[in-house]
Amino acid sequence: MGRLRGRVALVTGGSRGIGRGIALCLAEEGADLVVNYLNHPGDAKKVAAAVEERGQRTFLWNADVADPAAVEEMFARAIEHFGRVDIVVANSALETRALVVDAEWETALRTIEVTQFGVFHTCRTAAKHMLTQGIRGRSAGNIVVISSIVTEIALPRMAAYSMSKAAINHFALTLAAELAPNHINVNVVSPGWTDTPGERRFYSEEELREGAKQIPWSRLGTPEDIGKAVAFLVSDDADYVTGATLRVDGGFLVGMRAAAQP
Repeated sequence: MGRLRGRVALVTGGSRGIGRGIALCLAEEGADLVVNYLNHPGDAKKVAAAVEERGQRTFLWNADVADPAAVEEMFARAIEHFGRVDIVVANSALETRALVVDAEWETALRTIEVTQFGVFHTCRTAAKHMLTQGIRGRSAGNIVVISSIVTEIALPRMAAYSMSKAAINHFALTLAAELAPNHINVNVVSPGWTDTPGERRFYSEEELREGAKQIPWSRLGTPEDIGKAVAFLVSDDADYVTGATLRVDGGFLVGMRAAAQP
């Protein structure tokens, strides 16, 4: 506990699901939080209250990460409020599902704009600010991109989302290479099947319960599982880790591959 004391973290899509779990785990470790949200102001306020219950400060900001000007404004206001941003978690994503032959281009494009371009705008703006801030502790800044195991498995009806997640994986590696000389860490967390409000748009309680039985850990992941992984990667404990991808899936992929063997 307290590994992030005195640091400021910005989490995009921080009002619900995985973003909420990340924000609360970072607060548990002592970070003050900038919580970005778009469509759920009530949930964002609940996250802020939960962060403050943990003794940390919060700053809520409504912005569409697909809009680069809105992202620039968000960072400017966050730094005006807290003085600096040490940790950035690019978590915002939009998941839509349709067969490729049935997909509406406008829907697919919006998925890509948020899930892929939103990560680009967020990380690019974060990097520009971190390059001017200097080293605090062992690092000049930490950036974490939230990806997905769909980059490693082909799931029908998820083409736009999956291609966006695959793209941000390589983007994060490129950014890590560019920022390594400046001691700015860039890493990826790749969640497996995680129990979130978004996931419940597609599955019933019974379907989620049955699906969990297929995972070696015998349960779905939780936002807290992802948050703890992020908290490690942005702490001094992971100072020597950059350009890495940490899969957090309860053995989902390795279990599936093992089950496929004769």
